[in-house]
Amino acid sequence: MRKYNPAEWGGTETALERLFDGLYPSVTPVIYCPRLKNGCANGARDPFTERGYPLKRFRACVPVWGLSKQERAQMVSVGGNLFSFDLVPALWREPGVAVIHSHALGRLGGIGLTIAKRRHLPFVVTIHGGFLDLPPALRQQMNEPGYHGVEWGKFLGAVFNSRNVVPEADAVLTCNEREAALLREKFPRKRIRVQQHGVPMRMFEEDCRAAARAAFPQIAGKQLVLLVGRVDPVKNQGWVLERAPAILLKHPNVVFMFAGACTDAEYGRALEARIAELGLEEKVLVPGGFSPGDPRLIGLMQQASVVVLPSTSETFGLVILEAWAAGAPVISSRTSGGCALIRQGENGWLFNLENPQAFHDVLDRVLKDPSRARVMAEQGRELAREKYDTRFLAGQVRALYEELVEEKSWHSRHKEPAAQLCAT
Repeated sequence: MRKYNPAEWGGTETALERLFDGLYPSVTPVIYCPRLKNGCANGARDPFTERGYPLKRFRACVPVWGLSKQERAQMVSVGGNLFSFDLVPALWREPGVAVIHSHALGRLGGIGLTIAKRRHLPFVVTIHGGFLDLPPALRQQMNEPGYHGVEWGKFLGAVFNSRNVVPEADAVLTCNEREAALLREKFPRKRIRVQQHGVPMRMFEEDCRAAARAAFPQIAGKQLVLLVGRVDPVKNQGWVLERAPAILLKHPNVVFMFAGACTDAEYGRALEARIAELGLEEKVLVPGGFSPGDPRLIGLMQQASVVVLPSTSETFGLVILEAWAAGAPVISSRTSGGCALIRQGENGWLFNLENPQAFHDVLDRVLKDPSRARVMAEQGRELAREKYDTRFLAGQVRALYEELVEEKSWHSRHKEPAAQLCAT
């Protein structure tokens, strides 16, 4: 993994937790991730360790000279293109490995690819945050580093083939059809699979609203507009905040909550400052992150009048499934994830960030007619129950592992290079 800090739990961690639970006990994951500098903050529990999954942390570095302490911390927080000298021998010596599955691109993914090749093991990579399916502004931001240091890691990236993690993988998994279509077009002979994230429906069946109200008494008797996701420019909480005064003029009983760990300190400070500038401290709550399965977060979703996803980029939108499982209506910006899950006007609503009035119109409709909104949320719940069950989706990954191991074994016995198969 490119990073793992339980105090900054997000969508990738949730997707992996559910994948591991679905694979167990037929597949046991050994999890490699960068070491935490100051341990797990805020006393956050560690779900992977609690489940008994071997967790091995390696020393990683930001291979750039001249970074400020803040810039370095920010790169680590968002899982920037790190490198690790420790990871190379650790993966080489790890016993009993059947498959190396990377959930990181860049240099860490390149190390996984290199070791897999040397050990004649199948190599799988999952694209969590988008690779080809990115908005132009976000793509430009990723291609233009926001620092002025000297990057000495380029040589190491070349040595470990970091630019070819996707082209040379035995299988590439992505969570939406749009990304998969672009990958198939660019790599027509590559095995590309759509592996959507799942949701454990049983987790959301118990009524946890009392826990949410006890933790946040400000929401009692209010219409809760809930945003769930890390506090980060991509999640775009500031876009909703700028519209909050107009919303509150029409719906004075509304309370907003931005629930998620802050992974961009500068953005988080600017958000808090803007809340104070608008005088909305009592109307906009920023409680920080929640551990997975936290009954308070489940209760917030169950209590919410609507869950809003205003992201600039969302490759899947796991929060949409979780909101539906909790019975909450959903409004989402038109990202690949939102468009793949939401049928406009049937199980939720989509809007363009360039057209704020459309967002206001839909939000008015949801807040004025909650019974109709709940009917649509129920349509979403049925879709989540039928197509996104955790164990069913994990079974697809297990079958892929078995297929790759068998292929690699056959080619090893016959001393032939494994052929790249067409996408399926």
